[in-house]
Amino acid sequence: MNTDSKNQPSMKWSMRLGSLAGIAVYVHATFLILLLWIALSYWRSEQNLQAVVQGVVFILALFGCVVLHELGHALTARRFGIQTRDIILLPIGGVASLEKMPDDPKEEILVALAGPAVNVVIAGLIWLFLSLQHPVPLDLSALLKGNMLQQLLVVNLFLAAFNLLPAFPMDGGRILRAVLALRMDHIAATRMAASVGQAFALWLGLVGLLYNPFLLFIALFVWIGAMAEAGTEEIRSLLHGSTLSHAIITHFESLSPQDALTRAIQLTLDGVQKDFPVMEDDRIVGVLTQEDLLRGLHEQGALARVREYMQTNIETADIDEPLESVMKRLQACGCRLLAVTRNGRFAGIVNMDNILELVRIEAALKEGSSLKKTL
Repeated sequence: MNTDSKNQPSMKWSMRLGSLAGIAVYVHATFLILLLWIALSYWRSEQNLQAVVQGVVFILALFGCVVLHELGHALTARRFGIQTRDIILLPIGGVASLEKMPDDPKEEILVALAGPAVNVVIAGLIWLFLSLQHPVPLDLSALLKGNMLQQLLVVNLFLAAFNLLPAFPMDGGRILRAVLALRMDHIAATRMAASVGQAFALWLGLVGLLYNPFLLFIALFVWIGAMAEAGTEEIRSLLHGSTLSHAIITHFESLSPQDALTRAIQLTLDGVQKDFPVMEDDRIVGVLTQEDLLRGLHEQGALARVREYMQTNIETADIDEPLESVMKRLQACGCRLLAVTRNGRFAGIVNMDNILELVRIEAALKEGSSLKKTL
C-alpha cells in the first residue's frame, strides 16, 4: 500500500525504528496494541508462554514482510525519480509515503506491482528453503497448519493476492486506475477506479457483518481511501495550470517583533485572521500562529513580546510556482503559511485555507459551466 505525499513522520504517534535504503521506518503506537492483543489471545487459548512468544514472533516476521513490500514500492518509485518520505507500520498493514505517484500510467503500474511482487518472491524463497529439507505440500490449508515458515509462505501469497484486489488505496486499485488512464483522462480513470473500490468496500462490509467483524474495519479503510484518492485527484485537476499568483494574499494584518501579544489578541478578535506574519523593515522575519499566541499568553501573559514566541523558520515560494506544488509543500512542512516572493522581494503570503477556498470557487465555476452546457 502506498500514498502520495524533516525528520518528522507523516503520521502522529509514530516511533522511529530505523531506516532501510535511506528511508525512515516508523511504527504507529496502535501497532503495539496489536502485539499486546495477540499476546493476550495466545495466552488465553494456550496458557503457555512459549505459544505467546511464537505468536508475537510470527506477527513481527509478518510485518517484516510488510516492510519489504513497502520497500519494493519505494525503490521502484526511486527509479523514476520519486522519493519516499517514510514507511509506517499500522495494525492493518504498512504505508509508504511517496512524494507522488508517477504521472506515466505505465510507471504507476510498475510501482504498484512492485509490492506484491516482493511478497511472491519471499514466498518463493521460503518454499525453496523448505523444499531443500523435505517435500512441501501444495495444499494451502495444510501449510497453514504447519510450522511458522510454512504459515509465512501462505500469508505472503495472501498478501500479494489481497493487495492486487482492484480497490483504492490497495495496489490493485492503482493498477486499475493506471490501466484505465491509458485509454481515458486521468481524473475520469481515478473516478472510475474509486467507484470500483467503494463497491468492493460495500461487499467487504457485508461479508464482515455476516462472518468476520474485523473485515468491517478493512472495508471502512478501503471506502475512505477510495474517497480520499478521488478527492485528491479532483483537487489536482482544479489546480492544474494555476500558479501561486491565483491564491496570493496581499491584504493582511501583520505584527512587529516588538509588539506585545495584546496587539495579536486585538487583531484576532477584530477579524478572521488567525496567523500573522511578523514584519521588520518590509521583510518577513517570523510568523505568530494562534497556537504560539495561546502558548505565550499561558506562559507570560498578554504583555509578552511577539519576538519571544514567533516562528522564524519561514519558507518562501515564488509567485509563479505551480499551485499544486505549493499545496504539497504546505502539507509536507506543516507550515501555516508561506511567504510569497516576486523577483526576490516579499509580495504577500499564502496559506492552505486560501488555496482550498480557490479550489471551492473553481469547483463551483466548473459545475456551473457543466450545467449551462447541459441546458
